Amino acid sequence: MEDSIKLTQYSKGSGCGCKIPASQLDIILSGDESLTIFKDLLVGNNSRDDAAVLDLGNGNALISTTDFFTPIVDDAYDFGRIASVNAINDIYAMGGKPVLAIAILGWNMDKLPAELAQKVIQGSRAICEEAGIPLAGGHSISTTEPIFGLAVNGIIPITNLKMNNTAKAGDLLFLTKPLGIGIISAALKRGIVKDEDYKTALKLMSQLNIVGQELGKLKGVSSMTDVTGFGLLGHLIEMADGSNLTAELDYPAIPLIKGVEYYSNQFCFPDNVYRNWNSYEKKVKGIEGTSFITLCDPQTSGGLLIAIHPESLDEFNKVMKDFQFETIIKAPIGKFISRQEISIQILDGEQRINENHF
Repeated sequence: MEDSIKLTQYSKGSGCGCKIPASQLDIILSGDESLTIFKDLLVGNNSRDDAAVLDLGNGNALISTTDFFTPIVDDAYDFGRIASVNAINDIYAMGGKPVLAIAILGWNMDKLPAELAQKVIQGSRAICEEAGIPLAGGHSISTTEPIFGLAVNGIIPITNLKMNNTAKAGDLLFLTKPLGIGIISAALKRGIVKDEDYKTALKLMSQLNIVGQELGKLKGVSSMTDVTGFGLLGHLIEMADGSNLTAELDYPAIPLIKGVEYYSNQFCFPDNVYRNWNSYEKKVKGIEGTSFITLCDPQTSGGLLIAIHPESLDEFNKVMKDFQFETIIKAPIGKFISRQEISIQILDGEQRINENHF
């Protein structure tokens, strides 16, 4: 019976496509500033970064995050793996080292057997072991839709901390995973996904962004985040607005999962694509055709979005080669310039980023 249960049919959304749209989140968080000043809080809600960061007073900082969502795949074990990767990657996105994880489980005990939830935990534990951390406990509740994720703590030397609002004009932008996860997951939910496309998406979603810990050591990396539920546009806008800059985005250089055009041409994509676009459209110029679909596609366990000084490309390329990213990091997908009227300008063919420096 367990093999016949498709977890994605028990939830409305899936993966990071479940995120509350950015425009509505702004309303929820408005007026949320505490009257108390916590002098040791280095990163909080104000920058909408990947995790909170607290100065430990010894040159190191504590990174703390939580992330959870409804199933993005039908297999319980893989659901546990993907949700865990997605949460742990927040630590890597800050340049840190994860040290401890706590599970968050919501399960419909009336419709889904406990044995399936056990497989979710097993998948999570496998990823935690891959990251070198214990899954040390957690909390579970009875819910109508299955939910799983982690609360994760990490540590980092403060000098290595990477934030999403510290980019500099002239920085080049790189992305470590192709876009299209949300589109593929929508195809799975509709029962039209091709097996090879699903396998590609599953591999990407199960990949820890461990390279982020090494990138944290590079002084030339001025800003970093990971691309998840708000899509590339949303997370890049957070970087641009937070840094008081404008990003020029070279759309043809952006890596896409092979085959996503097949699904997007059939208008097969998550509802959050439209919700994301409605939140961002006034801050973006140069969108053509259906490119907004891939740019707003909510990613689950997406890649790192990295802003780096051009003069630091040699050491950056070495790290990318050491972690076997040279096949995707072929050229920058954009760069930051001084602040203009908008947050992101999509470049046309004649305006494309000069790749000679790379």
